[in-house]
Amino acid sequence: MLVLILSVVVSLIIGGCVCVYWAARGDAPRWARGVAKATLLGSELARSASRKSHTQQGGGDD
Repeated sequence: MLVLILSVVVSLIIGGCVCVYWAARGDAPRWARGVAKATLLGSELARSASRKSHTQQGGGDD
């Protein structure tokens, strides 16, 4: 069951990356541009959450 869930998550991530690439080329349909925006937003949220947890652990002294 866990393998199935992880497979779905990985498939969604790969699909999102494909939509980002497709939208960057400029010939993507509206739904693919929407998926690309959602993927980029999710990556920004993950990045900011990662920074917050990293600085809370005392690793902010670069």
